Formats: sequence, C-alpha cells, structure tokens
Amino acid sequence: MQPAPSDTPFRHRHLLGIERLSAEEITLLLDLAESYVSLNRRADKKQDLLHGRTQLNLFFESSTRTRTSFELAGKRLGADVLNISVRTSAIKKGETLIDTAMTLNAMHPDVLVVRHPDSGAVKLLSEKVNCSVVNAGDGSHEHPTQALLDGLTIRRRRGRIAGLTVAICGDVLHSRVARSNIHLLNAMGARVRLVALPTLLPTAVNRLGVEVHTDMREGLKDCDIVMMLRLQTERMHGSFVPSEREYYHFFGLDYEKLALAKEDALIMHPGPMNRGIEIDSSVADDITRSVILDQVELGVAVRQACLDVLSRGLPDLRHNQ
Repeated sequence: MQPAPSDTPFRHRHLLGIERLSAEEITLLLDLAESYVSLNRRADKKQDLLHGRTQLNLFFESSTRTRTSFELAGKRLGADVLNISVRTSAIKKGETLIDTAMTLNAMHPDVLVVRHPDSGAVKLLSEKVNCSVVNAGDGSHEHPTQALLDGLTIRRRRGRIAGLTVAICGDVLHSRVARSNIHLLNAMGARVRLVALPTLLPTAVNRLGVEVHTDMREGLKDCDIVMMLRLQTERMHGSFVPSEREYYHFFGLDYEKLALAKEDALIMHPGPMNRGIEIDSSVADDITRSVILDQVELGVAVRQACLDVLSRGLPDLRHNQ
C-alpha cells in the first residue's frame, strides 16, 4: 500500500535546502516519512511508485550513511538506481561541473542526488539539468535530508518539535547539518542554542535566530535535545581548536556535562562520530538517551518521502509512451 498523497502541495522542483521550505512543507515531508517508517519495517518493503524512473547518485565526497540510504530509498520505491563513482569518472579527470551536468542530462535521469564539497555546486547543477535534484550535502551550506531525519527523530521521541530547547554543539562553522537544522528547528518553533568555541562559530551568527554559548555547561543547561556535531578537521585550514584532548575536556559530551541538561534529554549525532573527541562512547551507546541509531533508520524513510514528493512533479510516464 502506497502512502496517500497529502493535500498540502510541495511547490518545489528540487530539494536544495531547508531555508526556503515552509513549516507546512516540512510537516508534509515528516508526515509522509512517518508512513514510510512503517512500510520499511514490513517483510516486503518494495513499492512501485518510481517504477520506470531513473535515479542517479553523484557523490563527490565519500559517504556511507547518506549514499546507502538514498540508494535503499530509491530501490524500495522501485526506481532504477545508479551510483556514479567520481573517482573513476571523467569528472575526476578535469571535466567541469557544467560539462558533467550536460553529460548527465543527456542520459535523461528523473532524479539526481548530489553531494559536493563546494557550497552552491548542487544549485548550479540543478540549473543545468531537466530532472529533479536533491542536495545530499554541499560544502558547509546545507544538508536538508539530514535535518529532516533529525526533525523526525525528535518528533517521534518527544511528540513535537515546537517549544523544545535544542543545543547544537561543536563545529558549527563547517557544518551543513547545523545550518539545515537551524532553519528547520526555527521554522517548527523550537528554541535553538549554538554551543561552540568562538573559532567554530560562523560570522554573523546573531542573524540566525539562535542563542549563542561558548561555555558548554551553560549551553546545555535545561535543554531537551543535545545534538553533537563532527569536528570536521578536513575543512580546517589553520588552528581552530587547541588540541583534541583539550577540545574533549571543554566540548566533548560526557555524563558530567550531560547532567546539566534535562534528565530525559536526548542525544543526537549525524555521524560518523569521533569517539573520545566529540562524545564519550558510554554516552553515545546509552540506549536510554541516545537516538543515534534511530537517526540512521529514519534516514531511509525521510529520503523515500523526499523522492516521493519530487516524483509527483515529474512528467507522467504514460504520456511518453
């Protein structure tokens, strides 16, 4: 049984970020993803919604969780899914991004899922192709499906997002996950705190509609959700943290710091985790508080929902026969 279409229209041809989505559109995606969670727990997980459609996954950066969940999402909806290896393609040999877009467009895909190390690259691709494009993470700009799965995780565990206090902690400066979550949580009525070293906060942070804390103990006080971020050393050119040992002492999540949050505060992390640097292993594996594995499971359902709503704007296959 397919999830029933919602009466709320999704007016976007692409999913490039959360910033331009309304609260109603975010709710549409979360509600639809909720129905896919149930479908994914059945023995027969296969649907035919995207039968006859082609989905290309183009990842310029390595990823296990995101690429695998997009692949599973497309296949469970019945699409023909192709993963393009950038390492062995012409792209790696010097082909420009626009050349790549023109080449892929000539293959007539229906959906293009793209991860790229440069902010804005996915939007540029979307302007050069005829298909729908999903942003699977572009530089430090946005990672919309991660924010959606985080929102779904919070909503399923707490029953709501509005009114909750969410502390986003760590390397905010380089985090596309943080940016997408800030947009989603603000749109859905949460109270957002950013907790980081001054060197790991973006410029003009006060324009983001968040509270800013440079002391983790202060930032975690009475919060409902603790969302840890990966320390992205590969994007750091210069000295951003004193040392990993000192970073863990001041900003690594352990039970001592967690005790300042609410007694039932949930622990989140987009992965992959640097244990002993961003988060203590015992905290990450605490089945009573950590929802990190829930995030992984719900990622597939969220990506199915995104592919679902975008497919509704594609040309009817029957008209092409």
